[in-house]
Amino acid sequence: MLWLTLIRVRVPPARQVRTKGPDHMTDQATQVTSSESTSPSTRSDEPLTQRITSGEADLDEFRERLTLWLAGRDEVDSDAGVEVSAVSRPESSGMSNISVLFDAAWTPAGSSERQSAQLVARMCPQDDAFPVFPVYDLQKQFDVMRVVRENTDLPVPRVRWLELDPAVLGTPFLVMDRASGRAPVDNPPYVFDGWLLEMDPEQRREVQRESLAVLAAIHQIPQPAELVSSLAPAPGMSALRAHVDEQRAYYEWTTREDGLTIPVIDRAFDWIEAHWPDETSPDALSWGDARIGNILYEGTRPTAVLDWEMATIAPPEVDLGWFLCFHDVFQELAVAFAFPGIPDLFEHSEVVEQYEHLTGSGKSYLG
Repeated sequence: MLWLTLIRVRVPPARQVRTKGPDHMTDQATQVTSSESTSPSTRSDEPLTQRITSGEADLDEFRERLTLWLAGRDEVDSDAGVEVSAVSRPESSGMSNISVLFDAAWTPAGSSERQSAQLVARMCPQDDAFPVFPVYDLQKQFDVMRVVRENTDLPVPRVRWLELDPAVLGTPFLVMDRASGRAPVDNPPYVFDGWLLEMDPEQRREVQRESLAVLAAIHQIPQPAELVSSLAPAPGMSALRAHVDEQRAYYEWTTREDGLTIPVIDRAFDWIEAHWPDETSPDALSWGDARIGNILYEGTRPTAVLDWEMATIAPPEVDLGWFLCFHDVFQELAVAFAFPGIPDLFEHSEVVEQYEHLTGSGKSYLG
């Protein structure tokens, strides 16, 4: 099977599009807290999530709402007291969601042992935000992160709570443990500057091996359609057919409003249909946005695997293709601007050989 990566294109009229970065916050994120409490009578009528995005958020209000919500959960002993502190907005976050950092301390119901954690509230975009996805599915993210964490040794942040009622913070949200580490950046791409470029070749080879081990572990989770039933293709439909149809629908959604067509993508879909494979690799849990920009590292070791909005079930080559394509695009940009880039990273045949060794598959359909 030959792989195809569809570049997601959405051109907003008269709006600035931010480069999508990893939707995570590290311990090095700048702490921004409210300098004084604001009374409810002086607060803006705008939704809390909108004020967080615009920089006008009253973080004390966020803390108050989150404290009440956490104290009201059945698994928390409200009589023992709940503390939410160190609320801050990260310097940057991903394009597709809003995230707020905070610390919390609470006592579980039926226990006398106090717990505390550094957490992230990951919220759905507000209704009037420029959409990256037709539907922002927090339930899917919560389920997939839980499944990967429970079925692998990968450092996927623990997801603690999911709240689908928008009344609490103005939009549904999930709460997960905060991760630490550093990610290869997208803007400017890591091939232009940064810690990967500063590593020696052997260190970069280790980053490559460790990153491919992340993919291999995800793809070896058994029976993913049973573990995350919402990802299962319709009866009688192959996972590859469901995935390609979903990408075609996404492409049509991104261009429908402006009446655009992108000939190279149209031709790619035609090519796929004309060369539909007779067989594929066994279906696997697909990370979706599989790239090193969504992994945090300490040295060469992954410390967090993030961003599961695009998770699905598909042949593993879908992830491998996306993984390689991102680096190829960045490397080609570097060469176009007369930079050396990192040509020794993610060479295709070497990646395939390493992946097949990690999975023991002995065969992949990556052309």
